[in-house]
Parts: sequence; structure tokens; C-alpha cells
Amino acid sequence: MRLDINITGFELKYPKFVNQNQIMQKDSFPKFRALLKKSENIVIVTHFNPDGDAMGSSLALYNYLVKLEKNVCVITPNEYPEFLHWLPGHKKVIPYTKNQKKAASLIAKSDLIFTLDFNNYSRLEGLGDLLKDSQAKKILVDHHQQPDTYATLMYHDVKACSTCELVYELIVGLSGKKIIDKDIAACLYTGIMTDTGSFRYDSVTPETHLILSGLLSTGLKPSDIHAAVYDTYSESRVKLLGYCLSEKMVVMPEFQTAYISLSEKELQRFSHQKGDTEGIVNYPFAIKGIKFCAFFSEGDGKIKISFRSKGDFDVNQFARKHFNGGGHINAAGGRGNVYDLKKTIHEFLNLLPIYKKEILKK
Repeated sequence: MRLDINITGFELKYPKFVNQNQIMQKDSFPKFRALLKKSENIVIVTHFNPDGDAMGSSLALYNYLVKLEKNVCVITPNEYPEFLHWLPGHKKVIPYTKNQKKAASLIAKSDLIFTLDFNNYSRLEGLGDLLKDSQAKKILVDHHQQPDTYATLMYHDVKACSTCELVYELIVGLSGKKIIDKDIAACLYTGIMTDTGSFRYDSVTPETHLILSGLLSTGLKPSDIHAAVYDTYSESRVKLLGYCLSEKMVVMPEFQTAYISLSEKELQRFSHQKGDTEGIVNYPFAIKGIKFCAFFSEGDGKIKISFRSKGDFDVNQFARKHFNGGGHINAAGGRGNVYDLKKTIHEFLNLLPIYKKEILKK
């Protein structure tokens, strides 16, 4: 049973609002509001290596709670890409890797913690242990599959295109639509845009476009957001992309698969900065017939992997079963089982014949 609320003439379908994994009734929002009202120190946390949806949802919620005159902060497990530093509230974000004592103190003092765009403490690296030990009530807002049960309340829907979409719905459900200003809208628009590949994925629904319409009514200009995110590349980043496509892309037509890999030395050659490789995994889809893409990168003692697929091939299950990861049906991440780029790629290649029928299935 879904919670349906009519908003300005449009009916938005809200996801299940869960309390200890049990569906709550139509008084869900008042109960949530009551919890929010009695909370004095609120922390917002998102996943390691935050992307546009992670930071967009976190800073949108931050700016909303500030308007409610709440004592609130955003803590990230590590730093995030420079092309997201323009987001309203960026200067208030505390990266755990840069200020562990302050982050630990704020979490210890908190009575409510929002966990956004992830559903497992393992996505937080060292910050996860602090949340495990915290006695604060926790609110999960997320759209990834198979969430853990650590949260007091969950606002969760795997069919949502992004966590930003859910944060918008949550704010509106709490009678906060009039509070959404241009700053909040900019954060939400950024997360929806980046997590949907500029609105081209199947996760985009009519409700998504209704939300975008509401965001644009604040005076937001889509061209400004797109330029801030996609038109601020460094020269080295553009050259890295060119190198990936001309020298590092391997196309395997028999499996309708393509992959790209970068060693730590190659990344250093192009003066790699955080965020420089984001989105590269999607480029092979421009080749006719490609249905499965992977991107491997070496660094920080890990082999990080991104998986993307078209159609019914479930890269979430693929990543979970073989590469210590997970995510969505068509977009997931993982890590190599050993810190060896060649061995990890070899393991991936050995799996392709096993999954060939699933990949090629129409």
C-alpha cells in the first residue's frame, strides 16, 4: 500500500514509509514531524565518494532544516568533486577524513541522524563505526536495493530515480513545499540530473518531471545547473577522457560488452582529481549494440569498479555476488577481491561467458 498525497492538482505516488520494516499508516508524516520537532542536534551523512545525488540530497535537506531553525550539519566520509562545490551550503560540509574529531563530536551529540543515498554502513568506510555506536535515532532516505535495518524510520523506494526525488517528496509531505527556494531547488535538480544521466534513464517517470516543474518554478535555470556540473572540466580531465576512449576502451561484441581500466600511474599522468572519472563508464553505450559496461580504476589500496547495463541484466546482483558491491539493476559499483588490477579484470572476463545469455537477452 502506497501513501498517495494530492499536491497542487497533481497526485504524486509516495514510496513506502517504513518503521522497523513495517508499513506505517497515513499518519506517517505527522509522526515524522513529531520526531523532527523534538530533535535538537541533527546530522546528515551520505556515502563515501559522494556524487551529485549524494551531495544534492544532503545539502537540499540541510538548507531545508536550516529554514526550520534546526541545529544541523552535513558530514561526508571523504571529500567530493570540485564541480559540486558551488552547491548552496558547501562551505558548511565537514569531510570526515579532514576533521575526524569534529565529526565524531557532532555525531556523539546528535539525537537524529539522516543517512542519505546509501543503506549499509559499509558505504561509509571509517565513518560507519561512529554511526554504529551512536544512540541517535536514524532516518534512512534512499533508492538502492536491499536496505539494512538500522534505521528507526525509512523513506525508501527503489523505483525512485534519485535520492533527491525522495527528499523533495519528503519535504512536500511534511508541508514544506512553500519553503523550497532557489537554493534548495538547485541542490535537488543537480541530484536528479546527475543520477538520471540528464533525464535519459528509464527511472525517470511522469512524477519526476512534475517535480522538476516545481523546482523550475523557483526561478532556477537548467542551463546554469548543467554548466556548473558539466562545463567546468579541467584540461587534464578532458585529455583523460580522450585517453580512455582512444587507448583504454576494450570492446567485446560477442558479449555486447565494453570496459575501460586505469592504473594509478595512468591517473597520476593526467593529474587526476576526485570526480575526474565520473561518468566515463557510460561512454561505451554510444557504440551500437553495447549493453554492459565496466570501468576499473586503481588507487587508495583498492580496485574500484563501476558497472552499467541496458535492459534486464542486473548489475546490482552481479556486483553483490562477485565484487563486494551493489546498487541498482542497471547501475552498480564494487571492488576487486584483491588489490591487483590485471587479476580483477581477468576475473571479470572469466565471468562474461557465464552471464552471456543474460547480457544478450532482449
